[in-house]
Amino acid sequence: MSNLEEEKILFASDNISIEFCSERYSKTSILEAGSSFNLLFLLGSDIYLEKSAGHLPIVFRKNQYILYYSSEENRAELRSDSQEALQYLLIRIDYQYINHLINPKSSEESSDILENMMRNSFIYFHKETPPTMTVEMHMILKEIIGSSKKGIIQKLFIEAKLIKLLILVFEQFHEKNSAQSAPKAPEMIKKYIDENYHRNIKAEEIGKLIGINQNIIRQEFKSQYHMTISHYISELRMLKAKKMITNSDVMIKEIAIECGYEYVQNFTRAFKKKFGVAPENLRNNK
Repeated sequence: MSNLEEEKILFASDNISIEFCSERYSKTSILEAGSSFNLLFLLGSDIYLEKSAGHLPIVFRKNQYILYYSSEENRAELRSDSQEALQYLLIRIDYQYINHLINPKSSEESSDILENMMRNSFIYFHKETPPTMTVEMHMILKEIIGSSKKGIIQKLFIEAKLIKLLILVFEQFHEKNSAQSAPKAPEMIKKYIDENYHRNIKAEEIGKLIGINQNIIRQEFKSQYHMTISHYISELRMLKAKKMITNSDVMIKEIAIECGYEYVQNFTRAFKKKFGVAPENLRNNK
């Protein structure tokens, strides 16, 4: 493995390695280990994948991916004519790990899944346009790329996220002809907000994460839940704050910070507007 490839490695164990690239290269290559599965997410625009063994180049649009099996060590070339960074995330998974995970001897369904993976039924080469990542896939990749976990915690974290990604891939493959196969955007936006409302998140951030224009995000969310994103975030913060004030002795300033407010004055003003009483008065009267 070259020094450049080593710089791209986010995680490596006996069975799994994860490589992330976000550089302004016009061309690079990825190593496909023998007896391994490759889960490749193309996060940049118009990236060309060129493999040996007679495969024609495939052009990936932004946020598409493939899952394929390599029987022997090989190299594939990635190139881009775009001005954007050549960005991808590659997860290499050892065959034995997948075999143990799926356990083909346990059921006919498990056996069929592994056989499909071995035959590259999920690869979409020369069959149709490569599948597009779902919002939930984007979230998982962002968690993997941004994780600072180390040691055994990192290993468990990566394996949990990998299993979830594989589930999403299989579900998308088997249900791709169904209009209900992928989670609806408003539901995924709501899930993201539910998990991150304590941070200073905005529609712009969500838009970049899931590859949808921020104005569309606002419109779809309001259409589904009959309130704006900012209103929903405020509601979550206020409900959590009220619960902490009435059920704990945590200082009001700390509650404000926990609920996403940098300044306690802003928190007090919002709380009083919502509940008609200042946080301190609510606590004193409980």
